[in-house]
Amino acid sequence: MFDKLSERLERSFKILKGQGSITEINVAETLKDVRRALLDADVNYKIAKTFTDTVKEKALGQKILTAVKPDQMMVKIVHDELAILMGNSNEEINIKGSPAVILISGLQGSGKTTFTGKLALHLKSKKGKNPIIVAGDVYRPAAINQLQVLGEQIGVPVYTEAGNQDPVQLAKDGIREAKKLGKDLVIIDTAGRLAIDEQMMKEIEAIKKNVNPTETLFVVDSMTGQDAVNTAKEFNDRLDFDGVVLTKLDGDTRGGAALSIRSVVDKPIKFISAGEKMEALELFHPSRMADRILGMGDIVSLVERAQEQFDAEEARKLQQKIAKNTFNFDDFIQQIQQIKKMGNIKELAGMIPGLGKAIKKLDIDDDAFNSIEAMIYSMTPAERATPAIINGSRKKRIAAGSGTSVQELNRLLKQFDDTRKMMKMMQSGSKMGRMMGGLPKR
Repeated sequence: MFDKLSERLERSFKILKGQGSITEINVAETLKDVRRALLDADVNYKIAKTFTDTVKEKALGQKILTAVKPDQMMVKIVHDELAILMGNSNEEINIKGSPAVILISGLQGSGKTTFTGKLALHLKSKKGKNPIIVAGDVYRPAAINQLQVLGEQIGVPVYTEAGNQDPVQLAKDGIREAKKLGKDLVIIDTAGRLAIDEQMMKEIEAIKKNVNPTETLFVVDSMTGQDAVNTAKEFNDRLDFDGVVLTKLDGDTRGGAALSIRSVVDKPIKFISAGEKMEALELFHPSRMADRILGMGDIVSLVERAQEQFDAEEARKLQQKIAKNTFNFDDFIQQIQQIKKMGNIKELAGMIPGLGKAIKKLDIDDDAFNSIEAMIYSMTPAERATPAIINGSRKKRIAAGSGTSVQELNRLLKQFDDTRKMMKMMQSGSKMGRMMGGLPKR
């Protein structure tokens, strides 16, 4: 995500490295390169020019502290301006109402239907809502089927009406059904087209007028860059939507949509979505996105994802197991499953400051754990609970059952044993630290 833009900006800041101060000449040279980087990322020319003009004005007005180098100061200014460009602060979705109604709009292929499922799960699990989804794309049976599959997967009912070709009536019926079932949230997916047309715009305007949604969201494929911004403007002119959703941020995203859309439509980006996993939905935080663009990682989002997946009580039990040296393969596989739920492995690693650049050329995918899981699942319950009993004949059986080799299994067993020892040492170290911290100073 934003890899090319990050690289270009990093090169731009190198112009100031070793400089004793910020001057009009070296700032102009740096910002000329920054502007090119933004244009290559498919950012609107006027927005890129206004951005660099603002950065130049602030940079020349800064007094550089002796402890801060010119290139560091420039990174700070660009970071702050990127955050402002993208909205400066995150804005929550409005889910008030009885029931609250969220209308989803966007072009076909933008990831609208998948996002509808992700949003339903997000508001159900994070906000405690009791949602129902209305399959309002009456023209594409495949879209209805997709929603039904997603609804079953996340445990959310999907309202459909066979043969009903009136999306306005269908939306109204869906809200009526929600009230009857005691649902407090209705999410209405709507039909998309391959391009904007008058019929499409009139149809979604009619739906909005008749259901009076508490929130209207426009879903946009971030890989389409400046085209996405232009489409957003046309939709906003007709719908006056409340917020934007950027999808497919795991693809070859140049960043133009994320950086331009707020300035063009003056509406906040509320969510970002990457991948097909239903959990892969994040609230949009402009400052954190600026961190990612400038290669600073995003440790806050990483911690938040971890907190969502790791239960405090389970963590306490795990700590006790580590202390008693009874941590086993059942615990290990549970930790792997929770890590996988957090999202794409390479994306997670990229959130760690300094690590993103180091791993960007490495081929890391979600299949990285497959062979490990296969070996563990090929063990008997007794072997998972007590790895010490795994002898030569057991190793041959486990390797054959998992489609791996005895050598691979030996590596896993050694890594597991080393991990267990390290965890035990860390546990002892923290206890010793607490004991030492409680001793009086001499």
